[in-house]
Amino acid sequence: MAFTSVAAMATGKKGKGRRGKKAVAKRPAARKPPVKKASAKKASAAKKPPKKNIPAGPAPRIRPLRKSLLRRQTVVPSRPRSRDPFDIDLGRNKANFQPLTPLTALARAASVFPDHVAIIHGRQKTTYADFYARSRRLASALAAQGIRKGDTVAAMLANTPAMLEAHHGVPMTGAVLNALNTRLDAAAIAYMLEHGGAKILIADPEFSTTVKAALALLKNPPLVIDYDDPEFPQSGEKLGQDYETFLAGGDPDFDWVMPTDEWDAIALNYTSGTTGRPKGVVYHHRGAALMGYSNMLAGNMGRHPVLLWTLPMFHCNGWCFPWNLSVQAGTHVCLRWVRAGAIYQALAEHGVTHLCGAPVVMSALINASDTERRTFPQRVTFMVAAAPPPEATLKAMAEAGFDIVHVYGLTEVYGPAVVNEWHREWDTLDSADRAARQARQGVRYHALEDLQVLDPQTMEPVPAGTLGEVMFRGNIVMKGYFKNAEATRATFAGGWFHSGDLGVMYEDGYIQLKDRSKDIIISGGENISSIEVENALARHPAVLFAAVVAKPDDKWGETPCAFIELHAGQDTITAEAIIAHCREHLAGFKLPRHVVFGELPKTSTGKIQKFVLRERAKAIT
Repeated sequence: MAFTSVAAMATGKKGKGRRGKKAVAKRPAARKPPVKKASAKKASAAKKPPKKNIPAGPAPRIRPLRKSLLRRQTVVPSRPRSRDPFDIDLGRNKANFQPLTPLTALARAASVFPDHVAIIHGRQKTTYADFYARSRRLASALAAQGIRKGDTVAAMLANTPAMLEAHHGVPMTGAVLNALNTRLDAAAIAYMLEHGGAKILIADPEFSTTVKAALALLKNPPLVIDYDDPEFPQSGEKLGQDYETFLAGGDPDFDWVMPTDEWDAIALNYTSGTTGRPKGVVYHHRGAALMGYSNMLAGNMGRHPVLLWTLPMFHCNGWCFPWNLSVQAGTHVCLRWVRAGAIYQALAEHGVTHLCGAPVVMSALINASDTERRTFPQRVTFMVAAAPPPEATLKAMAEAGFDIVHVYGLTEVYGPAVVNEWHREWDTLDSADRAARQARQGVRYHALEDLQVLDPQTMEPVPAGTLGEVMFRGNIVMKGYFKNAEATRATFAGGWFHSGDLGVMYEDGYIQLKDRSKDIIISGGENISSIEVENALARHPAVLFAAVVAKPDDKWGETPCAFIELHAGQDTITAEAIIAHCREHLAGFKLPRHVVFGELPKTSTGKIQKFVLRERAKAIT
């Protein structure tokens, strides 16, 4: 009996192998004669310890802090011989067990909805059939360059169709995609290319100055493929082969490679590296596939959602949405630059149903000019991460036609892994109680097996409402840090992923962040939560953004220093007025001792760069 690959099934054709050869079906292995099976069984039994030493039932749980056993956490152990009658002669085989991967979602969407629009980019529209074919062309062209399992292909791209194709075409060869942060400098990019071992770099000419400088720092620079955006051409220098020419040499019916194991790596993402070298976070196919269902449920995504790309696709692989949207055959609306006018235009013209991002995107929408605004009939779900927006912001967004879903996560958990599941009865609460519920990060994602607030020393749950460290456990936790065994062991100590975030868990199981462990301000022996002070500052109507960091102090050790970005037209506000406002909401020792006005430094995803502010605070006299 011949076996047909998933790639071939979607088109009804038998595809070609990775090197262009016709795929050859393998015959199932012939059964061994009973006499050999029996003798093998005896030989196996002879090597086993006495029967009395074999524990009944499944193998005992491992103590996670032992070094030899910590290493086992990163592999799937072979299954012991089961005594369960439902396991006898009921083993796994190709018919009943296939590794999970998000790649099959695109194959299915192309088969079921071939003519449905998958991607909108400017005037360009791409159907699912063409999206799938182009991804397979890319995989075929990469394979012809020798790319295979164990290799890395990097991408320095804006939110364009090429980035969506890279999310599929690269892992279709068995290789790993490293989506690079386009806002980083040449030194950081060079480090990531070298550390990640990229053999090919797909780059946009918009970033050619940085890319060229990064390549000059490498002893063995990767092959460069230039994606020249046909809708928004860039004037940057071309550094390698043309992307479309490269794809033209690929096979649209390429018989792409399923992962041999769902634990196989699919992506490599680097952390921000604010306290040293960035760490490489490795995602596996299983986690990326399970995020598909979790994201659909958390974002209330029905059939054929329309997602506007306000979130950078390089950030946690766009929370896995480049893969996940195919689960519901949704439409990607690419957005090369995040601008209020362009967002409103897409909402009105393309029927956008969902968008994601940080509160800075919400601020841009609320503060858009009349010429930028457009009306749209549909309600739009905005999945917002980072700090919970102030109540005034939430109210303004609701009036503008947006429903807010508050999520929380980290790079190490594929992006969002916690969602503030809203209860209808909370709508009737008074404003103060409703705001208190909105400020919470929420409960675990569907694909996350456990979420706890633990004492990091004892690894025991802390009492409800007591400060502890937020920890994760489940299938949407990373494989670990690439080429960094020590950091991997440390972050998984005790069998949990240590987030470094401090928070509380309430009686109903909802968590609320209070601070990063490194952001706690210790003043005169008292702990001050920077988030608590920031929340008080955000209540002032003149404050657009606020960040609080520790400023060294000879007497108190540290004191709170507030950096504030004001709304337009609020330049007359004074530091004294801000401190007086805080006095109404905070204990005296928590009040900011210094207030600095000005634009706050932010990452490309809208997060405030506190490490920059800490250095500024040290310079204040």
